[in-house]
Amino acid sequence: MAGRKGQDVDERLKQLMQELGNAINESLSESEPIAEAIGDIRQAGYDVFLVLEATIGFNKRDDQEEVDETQEQSQPKRSAGRSGKIRLTVQDQKFLRALKIAVDEEPS
Repeated sequence: MAGRKGQDVDERLKQLMQELGNAINESLSESEPIAEAIGDIRQAGYDVFLVLEATIGFNKRDDQEEVDETQEQSQPKRSAGRSGKIRLTVQDQKFLRALKIAVDEEPS
């Protein structure tokens, strides 16, 4: 049964990813600025081929991590004190690492 639950989650994630793709596509196709820009290019005598690439990452959170992140979000930690240092949440750190940006750990 454990294998089946994983397949259900994968199918649900696939469905959610498809919904996200559809939403992005719909947003682009209904965007007046994009339509105007494409129209201007066509009026100038060119055909337009629009290909966009997006990188979207997914990380499955465990229950404890969700509780920790909820607590962190309710307590502002991004303030820069007199030292000028910025405190990042766990979610901030994960995002920066995903972008391959090094995050210096504060000494304990």
